Amino acid sequence: MSKHTVGLWLYQNGGGDVIQRKLIDRLRERDIGVISGLNLAQAMAHQGSIICNGVLMEDLDLFYTYNAGQQTQYQMYLYEMLDRCIPIINNYKAFALTEDKFKTSHLLRRHGINTPDYCLCRHNNLEALRATMADWGGRAVYKPTDGWGGTGIVRLENESSLDMLQPFINQIDVQHFFVERFIKNDHTDYRIDIVDGDFVGCYGRKAPKDDWKTNITSGGSIIRREPNDEVVKLALKAANVTGLEIAGVDLIYDQEHEEYVVLEVNGIPAFATPDQEEFGLDFNDLKIEKITDLIERKVTVNKLLDPKLQHDNTGIEAEEQEHVIG
Repeated sequence: MSKHTVGLWLYQNGGGDVIQRKLIDRLRERDIGVISGLNLAQAMAHQGSIICNGVLMEDLDLFYTYNAGQQTQYQMYLYEMLDRCIPIINNYKAFALTEDKFKTSHLLRRHGINTPDYCLCRHNNLEALRATMADWGGRAVYKPTDGWGGTGIVRLENESSLDMLQPFINQIDVQHFFVERFIKNDHTDYRIDIVDGDFVGCYGRKAPKDDWKTNITSGGSIIRREPNDEVVKLALKAANVTGLEIAGVDLIYDQEHEEYVVLEVNGIPAFATPDQEEFGLDFNDLKIEKITDLIERKVTVNKLLDPKLQHDNTGIEAEEQEHVIG
């Protein structure tokens, strides 16, 4: 029997199945057994235990969840509770923070990290937004605070654009309105991957012709990009401030103010796909190794520090379970 047992839920598309197999192999080399396919959407809580696919989740030494496209409110609800019982990567507090664009930007600014200027107010306080946009020269970007992949982001070319946007906001029943100053840039960005406080990799994304959003899901394309010391230092600091163990930090260069700014900090930065690896993104193996080190350290330290975690895992068979996410 393995010394430790961890649970895993990792996306399977875009080469995720290959990443999962490599990660499981690395962990087993360190006497850490893995139960994969633990999708909390299939879990239930009963009499003090969260049970997923027959596994008592609280009996795991750690749970590693890494699937951006299939997080539901139900899963997040159980994620939060489970985080109070066993170590989870990423920890719930940091992950929940970075799911909210306003809260992330606000915390980063409080720690002296450049982000776009922003304004958050009640949805019916358009006068405050107009005044703020006037200070910015009239251009801004509306963002849902909890969106991802560029969904719902709208560029506002002038203050009157708010009037056209308000019916949409009212329709989706949002209680607050979040806008950022539009950053003049070359329509490319940096994505810096961080694991456990270490730089892992860097690449860029480029917006399609006649567009400005660099997100891959919005039509952007991957570009090779060499990081400089400044963007790496900013990304490391941003990841540290948010508390994420694994982070993908997105930055752009503000041509007007001649400085780099952090746009977002992502709690589930994807591995390079097979096509992207062929293109030259070669950080997957290093990232897997760093995550393996992180998991090993966390399960070892937690068992040493907390006698309550020295439980009997006889009810868990530490072997990979075949699982295909639909």
